[in-house]
Amino acid sequence: MDFTNPLIYGVPCFLGLILLELTYSKTHDHKNNKDLYKWKDFASSLTMGIGSGIIAPLIKTISAIVIFNFLYEIFNPEINGIRTNIMGYESFGYAWYVWLICQFLDDFTYYWFHRQNHMVRFLWAAHIVHHSSDNFNLGTAVRNGWFTILYKPLFYMWLPIIGFPPEMVVVCLGIEALWQFQLHSVYVPKMGFVEKIFNTHTMHQVHHAKNLEYMDKNHGGFLNVFDKVFGTWKALDENIEIEYGVTKPPNSYNPLVILTHEYKDIWNDMKKSKNWRHKFMYAFGAPGWSHDGSTLTIKQMREKIKKEQKMQVSEKKSSKLVLERQGI
Repeated sequence: MDFTNPLIYGVPCFLGLILLELTYSKTHDHKNNKDLYKWKDFASSLTMGIGSGIIAPLIKTISAIVIFNFLYEIFNPEINGIRTNIMGYESFGYAWYVWLICQFLDDFTYYWFHRQNHMVRFLWAAHIVHHSSDNFNLGTAVRNGWFTILYKPLFYMWLPIIGFPPEMVVVCLGIEALWQFQLHSVYVPKMGFVEKIFNTHTMHQVHHAKNLEYMDKNHGGFLNVFDKVFGTWKALDENIEIEYGVTKPPNSYNPLVILTHEYKDIWNDMKKSKNWRHKFMYAFGAPGWSHDGSTLTIKQMREKIKKEQKMQVSEKKSSKLVLERQGI
């Protein structure tokens, strides 16, 4: 059965919605969002989007036709005319509930793919492109790293292996991408009951923030259940002023610099130590890891702040106790 990737129809919609949001932001002073789009930054994002739009179909075609189909055929051979998984059960067909299950498992896979992009520095070097703008708008949604496409299919290989048709997996990936695009807007407020189930615009604002309390949160695609189960969910606190972007920005609008600046930083960090374990950790450890403590990971920074807060509380208690003993 043949299906068309929904992203083919999504691209014209993307451009139309970006133009609509851009026009609205420049003509309406809604929460001081007239500077929502900065022209040089928007041009960089659009260039990234066009590049990924050219590269992605080629890579996805290879991954779908070669990798997914190859694995599907190997692990789900036809036996007496029936597609059967090597575990002994009949491979999945195209019933409506199979589509729902595939979309749910696609979302589960996306969560871990996305989370690892933030946890493994070499992957972060590709993904940082998407976070490198200090603006949050629909233009940022198409600001995608070109190298992410090279390894993303590897996270999804298990779906055709267990029996989901390759074309179904590709369509579910496309639907996921459509949902992710529209999340990049500041104009959609919290949506009540919807927030309990789905990943929403305010949750994605948290994800794009560089505030320490927000970093490495809300990795979900459609749903927020996996963030809640695995401890990475955080709601938007409207009392906190969001700062978008990354702590080490490329400081350039040049697409090539935006694409490669973190790889350059990794290389420079690897040269700081002759220890091969240190070199490995600089490349594949969490972003911010250092052998000498000169830079810290998000987890280490949070732990440091907690220790400092505990010390302050302890010092206050000690001072209070001294004053009480002195009768003051």
